[in-house]
Parts: sequence; C-alpha cells; structure tokens
Amino acid sequence: MDFLLDALEAMPLQDTEMSWGTLGTIRPFPNFRPERDARQIAVAMANKDVSSLVRVLTNRTNAQRQQIAEMYRGVTGQELVPNLKRALSGEVETVLLGLMMTPAVFDAHQLRNAMEGLGTDEEVLVEVLSTRSAAQLQQIAAAYRDEFQRDLEKDIRGETSQGFRELLLALLQKEEENMKGIIDYRLIERDAKALLERSRKKPDTAAWIRVLTRRDSDHLGRVLDRFQALSGRPAEEAVQSDFSGDLRQGLLSLVQSIRSTPELLAGSLHKAMKGLGRKDGVLIRILVSRSEVDLLSIRVQYCRQQGRSLYSTLQEKVKGDYQQALLALCSAEDL
Repeated sequence: MDFLLDALEAMPLQDTEMSWGTLGTIRPFPNFRPERDARQIAVAMANKDVSSLVRVLTNRTNAQRQQIAEMYRGVTGQELVPNLKRALSGEVETVLLGLMMTPAVFDAHQLRNAMEGLGTDEEVLVEVLSTRSAAQLQQIAAAYRDEFQRDLEKDIRGETSQGFRELLLALLQKEEENMKGIIDYRLIERDAKALLERSRKKPDTAAWIRVLTRRDSDHLGRVLDRFQALSGRPAEEAVQSDFSGDLRQGLLSLVQSIRSTPELLAGSLHKAMKGLGRKDGVLIRILVSRSEVDLLSIRVQYCRQQGRSLYSTLQEKVKGDYQQALLALCSAEDL
C-alpha cells in the first residue's frame, strides 16, 4: 500500500492518467458485446438471479450500460430500468438503478432527494455542488429540469437559509477562471487578502464565497496556503472559528474539496460507515458517482486516514448482494 501511495503522489496527474488510464475503478469492459449482456440480464431477471445482474452492471462503464439498455429494448421490446425495479429491492436496487442513470441524472436525483420531504440534507448539497466542474453543474441543472420539471436554482433558494444559500447558488452558477498552468502571484495575494478582510470584527462572507467559487483548484490551493502564511492559521481553522451553522459546514467542505476532493470523500465514507442504515446513501452516492472518476484515489486516502482498506471495511459493514455491488465498485483490496 505504501508503494501505491508514493506512486500516486509522486507522479504528475498527466503521468498518472497515462499509466492507469483513469483514476476510476471501472474501466471499459474488453470485448464488450451489448447484445450478449442484454440477453444475460433478461435471463438473470427471469431467474431472479441478482448476483448475475450485479456482476454485469458493475463491470461496465456508464456508456456501455446505456448501450445495454438500448439493446435490451431491441431484444425484448421492454425498458430495462422498470424491469430492474421490479426484479430488485433494498440497497442493491438503489445501487444498480443509480448505475443505469447518466452521471448528470444521478447527481440531479441526489440533489432532489436532499431537498425533498422534511428538512434538507445540507451535506449532500455541498458535496455535489462543490466537487463538480462548472460544465458538469450545467448538465446537472438541465437534467434536474428534465427529470423533475423543476428549477434547481429555485429549489435551492426555497430550501436553504441566507448565507448557505448564497454559497450554494455561487457554486451552481460558477464559471471558473481557468488559471491552470499559470501562477499569478498578484492575484493570489489579492485573493488571500480578500479572505482576511473583516467588517465589524466579522469575516467578509461575500469575499469568501466570491473567491472560493470563481477560481480553479490549483489557484485556490495557493490562495489557501498564502492565507495561512498571512493569518497564521489554516483556512479550515478560520472557517471553524469565524462562521457558524450551515454556512460554516458548507465553507469547510468547500475548502477541504479544494485541498483534496478524494480526501474529503474518504472522510465522508468513514463517517457514513459508523452510522450505516441511516448513511447507506452516502456509500452509494460516492461509490457510484466516483467509480469512473477518482475512486482509486479515494481508496488511497481512506487507507491513509483509517489505517485499513475501504474494501475490507465494506466487507465487514455490508452484506449480501449489496456487499457484492459495493465491493465490485471498490474493485480491489489495498494491502
């Protein structure tokens, strides 16, 4: 495991991508034959063979699953997703139906679920909005409108409190100024000093939201380092002491995601693992949405934080077909 940690941290991102192909755990299935998969799925549903459904759907990329759904329609004359709903139940149903959604539709459902019913799940809103790119957020907003005939921005306005609402809307509407490959020391200094501005002994909330939602993560990482040098304390500590309520938690998650999205999500997985049942949605959301993005990096961070692998923890905490599905997404043990 130490070798994997060292190798991932030592290689520049472009080299990592060239070596691994992806930092996700799901790769395109070789010799992919959607008609064969569609027929196997039809037989598995007829035989109530959940294990085979899990095996096929967790070993194909999202693009391949969409092709399977099209082929299933052609072969059977029926829609795959409604048939899966009838064949499955419980958490394994949630996992496999999530895998059948496109990434934008999946995220749209996560956001809607977070705002439906009594109370609002602020953690979900912050996690999704702070870890997606501006282009992805535009796709999510469009998917939200198509899926629910509702406007995402209006729903956020109606479901959240003032300061937290401003942060979420800034994230949703962000248009990142691409600074990648450019180190603008004057802008870094200006942004860091903006975070230090205070009015009546209180931090300038608008400045924190503006700076943290309008720059790319490379630039913001340097801003946070400069802020610490100027203030004598890390940004996380400043947020904890100077803000309160949902806004504090939102800013803290945003700062952590700027530092390292895999580290933030590994921490979320650990917290969820301590309260399973109530927190199954966290496991499903992260493992499904990051399985083709950076789940390998999340596994590494989880092992570093907890001293044991994500795979082993899932083996201990979840059982049955649900366990099979999550372990397949996790992909492998980290020794």
